[in-house]
Amino acid sequence: MVNRLQRTPLTGDEIFATGMRNQWHAVCPSHFVEPGGMKRLRRLGEDWLLFRQSDGTLRMLADRCPHRGAPLSQGLHLGDRVACKYHGVQVGGDGTVLSVPGMPGCNLEGKQLVTSLPVREVAGAVLAWFGTDPDAEPAPLDLPDPLVDEDVSAFLCYAEWSAPWRFALENLLDPMHGAFLHHESHSMFGGETSAKFRIRETDRGFFFEKTDQRGVNFDWVEFCRTGADWVDLEIPYPPTAGPGGSFGIVGMGTPIDAENTAVFFWRYRRVQGWERDVWRFLYRTTLEERHWEVLEQDRVMLESMAADADQAENLYQHDLGVMRLRRLYRAQADAQARELAGSTS
Repeated sequence: MVNRLQRTPLTGDEIFATGMRNQWHAVCPSHFVEPGGMKRLRRLGEDWLLFRQSDGTLRMLADRCPHRGAPLSQGLHLGDRVACKYHGVQVGGDGTVLSVPGMPGCNLEGKQLVTSLPVREVAGAVLAWFGTDPDAEPAPLDLPDPLVDEDVSAFLCYAEWSAPWRFALENLLDPMHGAFLHHESHSMFGGETSAKFRIRETDRGFFFEKTDQRGVNFDWVEFCRTGADWVDLEIPYPPTAGPGGSFGIVGMGTPIDAENTAVFFWRYRRVQGWERDVWRFLYRTTLEERHWEVLEQDRVMLESMAADADQAENLYQHDLGVMRLRRLYRAQADAQARELAGSTS
């Protein structure tokens, strides 16, 4: 093990509040970090620095100089490294101290003292592996089908909400809210306002779907665990939305901290040739604004809920997907807390 900063292990409650470890999370849109640029972010309750090396390689470091703990994000970008502004200590993209200008040859040099996270850039977004063991290899990442299918055209929508990350994901595992909260939407005005649901298992997660309606409203959602957690759903489109069939969304929600969430929605359609061009034109000129209006309805609702809203509920059959998600994450948080406690005992 490298000599990184040791901290008190997280409890199950802390992991449940700030996000699951040992998986990939979407971090930010790729354009947040321009060539030669740096970006400070808070994710999973910790501060991180993203920077692009001179060759374009993206790096993600804990935003803490190993010397005195000053934020590296206030330092200087030196091509393949960052120099802390406080005392000039230079840290490479893998977290290794490369130079201590104030005392050349001191014992800090050559040691990997800053946590560096594996990162991938996918469909316009940065994904990072948040592991409990900084020296372990990341798990494989199987990307959502619509983000790698050449017959799919997608737009990434990014926002930050002042609501717990669980609220954002639970909102997506609650298809019935589309018939009420989004009733005046251009695509969710149809369908019944009552329904029955079921959970259907898959080899990568589960579907939560209406049993008595399909292809009318927000009638189903699939929750997937493929190295990263994400959801896929489809909403039927009226003919005025142009060719391409149903409108799909791949969604991810990453905790910023216990009270705030970074949300990622890839809005997509399966289109080729001239239909692809028509879809992208209509999206930018007409549909994007309407989609933001729907997203704003979700944001306002979730931000208006009390932080402990999920502690005093009266759930019913429509909430089976939400309950399944909570049990899964609660069990995972407790298991990871035990793992962390065992590694430091």
